[in-house]
Amino acid sequence: MVDRRRLDLQQRSALAGEAAAAAAEVETALDTPADPSRAAFFDVDNTVMQGASIFHLARGLHRRKFFTTREIAGAAWKQAYFRVVGVEDPAHVAEARSSALAFIAGHTVAELEELGEEIFDEAMAHRIWPGTRALAQMHLDQGQRVWLVTAAPIEIASIIARRLGLTGAMGTVAEHKDGVYTGALVGDMLHGPAKAEAIKALAAREGLDLSLCSAYSDSYNDLPMLTMVGDPCAINPDARLRAHARGQGWRIRDYRTGRKAARAGLVVAAVAGGLTGAVAAGVSLRGHHRG
Repeated sequence: MVDRRRLDLQQRSALAGEAAAAAAEVETALDTPADPSRAAFFDVDNTVMQGASIFHLARGLHRRKFFTTREIAGAAWKQAYFRVVGVEDPAHVAEARSSALAFIAGHTVAELEELGEEIFDEAMAHRIWPGTRALAQMHLDQGQRVWLVTAAPIEIASIIARRLGLTGAMGTVAEHKDGVYTGALVGDMLHGPAKAEAIKALAAREGLDLSLCSAYSDSYNDLPMLTMVGDPCAINPDARLRAHARGQGWRIRDYRTGRKAARAGLVVAAVAGGLTGAVAAGVSLRGHHRG
């Protein structure tokens, strides 16, 4: 039973990664990079942006009466419980995912694209870390492509990438039919192993040499992504990632001010983790078209 669950998770991660890579769009100005074998991959939450992008998106949608407080609180609580207590019962996880997806079903892609643009301007733009943005620009200046890789919905990830002048983005992909969300994900959230699968698929498509590529993240959960490239870097790292990075001799960059921010990160991680699990599925902005 344990092996079957592990296989199922691996299959969903692979499908999520392949879907994210397939949905990724490339800015035309960077179609022919000066250094085609190299690229840089950036996590978003607390790496590129202060806080969780999915939280800012969910709050903006809630203000616009997109869903009720009861819906988001219930779904977030279930996911936060799984993360903190460590419950991995597939039936419970499926129930939480279904409850999160229930209130996205029936909404249109166009509707959420428009709202995502508005919410970026009002809640996200001023939270971009200048230091991380400078690192991304450094890679661009060297003729490399730069991709965001995040559990956030693919559409909000694409908005952030476009506004920062990056190459593109990969994120959680929700299914839609004729421009209307069905309430299902393609695979699973783009998290942990799924990010590595997305990068692997993109690298094969774009002809990248991962041993020459860079990856940036704040989270120990992103070790699959960080360890598959030749140049990993910990940005604003959590305690486990900081220790691992030091042990491996990786670069570490911390753009936070003071230890208060670091301690607050423990709380943010738990809350944002719950919101990501509950809402990333429910507010994913680009889906896989069926039919």
